[in-house]
Amino acid sequence: MILGSTGSIGTQALDLVRRNPGRFRVVALAAGGGNPDLLARQAAEFAVQTIAVASPDAVPEVRAALQPALQAESFGRTTPTVTVLSGPDAVSELAGYPCDVVLNGVDGAAGLRATLAALQAGRTLALANKESLIIGGPLVTQLAKPGQIVPVDSEHSTIAQCLRAGQRSEVKRLVLTASGGPFRGWPRTALESVTPEQALAHPTWNMGPLITVNSATLVNKGLEVIEAHLLFGFGLDQVDVVVHPQSIVHSMVEFADGATIIQASPPDMRIPIGLGLAWPERVAGAAPGLDWAKATSWTFEPLDDAAFPAVSLAREAARIGGTAPAVYNGANEACVAAFLAGRISFPRIVDTVARVVSEHDTSRAGDLTLDDVLAVDAWARARANELNGVAN
Repeated sequence: MILGSTGSIGTQALDLVRRNPGRFRVVALAAGGGNPDLLARQAAEFAVQTIAVASPDAVPEVRAALQPALQAESFGRTTPTVTVLSGPDAVSELAGYPCDVVLNGVDGAAGLRATLAALQAGRTLALANKESLIIGGPLVTQLAKPGQIVPVDSEHSTIAQCLRAGQRSEVKRLVLTASGGPFRGWPRTALESVTPEQALAHPTWNMGPLITVNSATLVNKGLEVIEAHLLFGFGLDQVDVVVHPQSIVHSMVEFADGATIIQASPPDMRIPIGLGLAWPERVAGAAPGLDWAKATSWTFEPLDDAAFPAVSLAREAARIGGTAPAVYNGANEACVAAFLAGRISFPRIVDTVARVVSEHDTSRAGDLTLDDVLAVDAWARARANELNGVAN
């Protein structure tokens, strides 16, 4: 099952399925509804029985596109029927349907309900939606059984692979690599003039707008620090970040004896997606390998916390714990939308997130519920919009 099938992760996952028909079968698809023609073609090509559309307004367009797509694939045979679920709970409802693996490639905080539903149903969760783990925190980690979550982020997939080289007790630290984004080396003063077009021009990865801007601000790396801490259970002081502009080494694990295990491959998400679908096995030919006959060089440099404070802020949110990471994520998503709309400057994204995190009420103790988390997420977005002069 693929959630977010029309996005970058979903389309690459379907490419792997298409090239490995004897190994995988897609039973259901879900998408927001912004690309109804593509969703209809996917449903027809992979002969799924059920699709979920998060936006009810998009359903008429999906249905209109679905019939001719199904007829084109049936080649004169009886045209199959596809059940269409719709509404804000449709994707999470679908996530609980019978299957072996649920790939959650939904963008942003909207993926939380689907993550919880898949875990509750006992499915293996190939998790590309880091935000659901960030904001869900204990809700997700307490529900997940050992090995039930397989990370699809390239960095965390790499960490999972490298950890197989030794015992947990032998691990000294996890090292996440960051490309540095399009503004690597820029001083903070120069960032005031950054445009959305510049922020969306990532030097090595092709991703959706939210993740691409998050990579430019380094918020994405901050989220990944929190994710690594939650996924693998190592302390925040054991999770480091280093800038690696070539995006060939996707992260590292340093062991107590001084050995560092790395995973190196071209910047192609089909490798971690393939591992997410088939873990612990690999999908042959998922992506082209490195050309070792070609001269090249890899460089590593420290993170510039002065110009890009997002990672330090994420560590602070993780140390606070509770719903603070949800505040970090929610405020950021609101700020990214404001930046892309031309309402705020690039540096103000993280400045506003820091302000909202500092205002967050951390006095509440005890177990959190899903409603608690979603309420905090909504407050963080509303407060960020208020600070940025954006109507809620």
